[in-house]
Amino acid sequence: MTERPVVLPPVFWPEGTMDSASRSPNRLLANLSPADFELVEPHLRPLELVRRIVVVKAGDELKDAYFPHSGIISLVVRLIDGETTEVAMVGRDSIFGASAALGAPLALTTAIVQSPGMCSALPIGRLIEAADLSRTFRTILARHEQAIFVQAQQAAACMASHPAVERLARWLLRARDAAGSDELLLSPEFLGQMLGIKRNAVSLVAGSLQDKGLVRIGRGKIRVIDAVKLKSAACECYSTVRDELEHLKRSMLH
Repeated sequence: MTERPVVLPPVFWPEGTMDSASRSPNRLLANLSPADFELVEPHLRPLELVRRIVVVKAGDELKDAYFPHSGIISLVVRLIDGETTEVAMVGRDSIFGASAALGAPLALTTAIVQSPGMCSALPIGRLIEAADLSRTFRTILARHEQAIFVQAQQAAACMASHPAVERLARWLLRARDAAGSDELLLSPEFLGQMLGIKRNAVSLVAGSLQDKGLVRIGRGKIRVIDAVKLKSAACECYSTVRDELEHLKRSMLH
């Protein structure tokens, strides 16, 4: 398995277009103040997020921070028996690697690209430097890590307390937000690993959502058809995590 994403040619933005709408498809970068964005912008480089790639293993030193434009990075815990369970999801509204700027240089979980896409990568040294230079940037990173903790905490409670169909609806909605797309590229096997559900059970549970007209299942992909009704089918964990990320976004705009 490839251990690092593929480096693509650098991207240059035309002079004078660096406003919050055009500076980056990543919402965290897009909502930084001009001063904070200037601290990191010269050091960002585009990377392709290749499906199933291992970004970093638990316990390894973080070398880069990742700001997804599209695609999803799953933070997972691997057990001794080989089972893998997702504890949080990083997408275009998030950053992976923020903890390194807050005194935690080693990855606490393994990070795997769940859905392919693009991201901006920033050397961890530059992230730490920006956090040291800007109190507001450091505060944003700390609040983001709080949002990730809420995701992990909620995922544990959800796994223990809610039926599989509610968990799947919650997961699909969060993945839709993270990827910024109604179409999610994933296999039943991988989805089962993320949710702690056996592959045959995933097909049955996803099939029940399809029968209600909420999703459409294709080969290696699932398309969300009715997000409003899917939210009604999901447990409250989706709203809890979404509210926390919205709080982070609002705090950046004030």
